[in-house]
Amino acid sequence: MELQQLRYVLAVAETMNFTRAAERCRVVQSALSHQIAALERELGARLFERTSRRVRLTAAGEAFLPAARECLEAADRARAEVAAAGGEIRGRLAVGAIPTVTAVDLPVALRDYRRRHPRVHITLTSAGSDALVERVRQGAVDVAFLGLPPRTEPKGVRSRRLGAGELVAVVAPDHHRTEREADLRSLADEPFIDFRAGAAGRVQSDEAFAAAGVRREVPFEVSSADLMVDLVRQGLGVGMLPAAYAPRFPDLRVIRLRGAPTRVEHLIWDDRPSPAAAAFLELIGAGGAG
Repeated sequence: MELQQLRYVLAVAETMNFTRAAERCRVVQSALSHQIAALERELGARLFERTSRRVRLTAAGEAFLPAARECLEAADRARAEVAAAGGEIRGRLAVGAIPTVTAVDLPVALRDYRRRHPRVHITLTSAGSDALVERVRQGAVDVAFLGLPPRTEPKGVRSRRLGAGELVAVVAPDHHRTEREADLRSLADEPFIDFRAGAAGRVQSDEAFAAAGVRREVPFEVSSADLMVDLVRQGLGVGMLPAAYAPRFPDLRVIRLRGAPTRVEHLIWDDRPSPAAAAFLELIGAGGAG
């Protein structure tokens, strides 16, 4: 069993097409098909069902795929560790982040990292905090930036608090509310635009309003801050954004809140960061992470 054979199997499994898989692997299709057939003979089982119209994984192929991925990831990590021992950082760095990160200037951090370590392949995924914690646990993401309620700590990962801040209300320029500061109770009758119930980006707001004895209405639930802002601009309701993030939308009016919801930003990673991830943690200032 060879690593290249595993790469060919993954390419076919991801494209469900031998021709596209061969193009991705930069090899002629006949060579790719020959190597997969040789692997199937070695394993004593077919990995793919092939017809003139489609390709699909067999039960044996479904069972083989996770182990194949782990094997390739282990090989990639071994190469990265050897390179790091010689003073060169290479490999991959998968970064995850909530859309409203403010504790770190993430684009600048990624730019500086690429300048320092040009041999590292960097990817960035935007998602909610809960999803990012799970992706770090599974190894799909190396490091991630979260925003959580003050009394919540990420579980199953290593973490460092980066900073805390209050949320503010944002409204359309022509909204009927003109004050610059308000009490949470005064907003009880306003329709709100917020993240889905139960999401980490929503919990801090729900807890703050509940503590103030306010039952607010949230008719618009969104999955991104950009969509929230677009709905606010149309006058459909009041949005909630981190105070340090709201200035990115100068056309919206900001209302500071007494007893405002607060959130804490965290940087998380797994127990054994790769050399590429350890270098990123060092850049951000998470000393001792490796």
